[in-house]
Amino acid sequence: MSEEPSKVDPMGTDPEDLFRVACRVAVEGVVLPPAIAEAARGVASRVTSLSAAKVRGALGTIITAPYLGAGLQWLHEAGVLAYVLPELDATVNFSQEAGRRHKDVWEHTKQVVEQSSSDPIVRWSALLHDVGKVKTRKILPGNKVTFHRHAEVGARMFDRIARRFEFVEDERQNIRFLIHNHLRANAYEASWSDGAVRRFDREMGVHLQRLVELSLADVTSRRPGRKQEAANNVEALVKRIEALRELDARMPPLPPGLGNAIMQAFALPPSRRIGELRQLCEDAVERGDLEERRDADYYLGYLRTVIETSDGGTASKTEKTTPAPAHAHSDSCDS
Repeated sequence: MSEEPSKVDPMGTDPEDLFRVACRVAVEGVVLPPAIAEAARGVASRVTSLSAAKVRGALGTIITAPYLGAGLQWLHEAGVLAYVLPELDATVNFSQEAGRRHKDVWEHTKQVVEQSSSDPIVRWSALLHDVGKVKTRKILPGNKVTFHRHAEVGARMFDRIARRFEFVEDERQNIRFLIHNHLRANAYEASWSDGAVRRFDREMGVHLQRLVELSLADVTSRRPGRKQEAANNVEALVKRIEALRELDARMPPLPPGLGNAIMQAFALPPSRRIGELRQLCEDAVERGDLEERRDADYYLGYLRTVIETSDGGTASKTEKTTPAPAHAHSDSCDS
């Protein structure tokens, strides 16, 4: 970064100048004299007159620029961030650990954005992934700090941000999903069952790659060993997902023809009920309650037990499994 104060004019009356300066700091790495930020604070409120598209575009330029940390810091010092993203500005000097200034959420967030991939969706997610910490911090006895459910709270906060910035629906959904789930990959443990790994893979769906990128960026420990350990853990999860995908493609967890076996065993016609019963088996395998790749009779025995337990053993075999009328079923939920 270079200092070129003579090439930067004081703030004019155009509110776009505030973002032009911030973008220059982020893109070119110039270091401005404090007087520029002081002048900016006097007119920072003018950014509220800018359209959502201009504000969103300027922030997008900053968070994908080479010196994005400096650009974000200038927005805060100039008072602009407090008007356009007060949720993020509130994280400045907001400690993640009692008595440890270097652990504040703002510094952590800037580092996460810098460490993340250049994908704009990942960058926006990194920028906002911890805004929920401000509303969820609790300091427990012994100065232990917790942020219970901050990912969920942050996702709800992003709903308001997305409306304010007028994100298109696809961007909104992708960013919200990553904020809401940003802790999950780093929570992986080798003790997870294959079923749990499959469930994680299915629930992350098309977001998996971006979530992995965000998870790797979210480790900002000053201890090199801790960063490497976290990276290795996430990479182990990815390798396990890939191995299970390959195995399942060759040999699915449930035997082929299980649906037909269910129809014959319970005297059922083709219907949604067959899929529901098969799903019970799949869920039990994922939980580790049933073994994988057994013959059909093994899973039919499980279904008989489940049906008898749920019906109290009072209904006949056919009555227990007769599907409800088609009009009684709601549309299937998204996975």
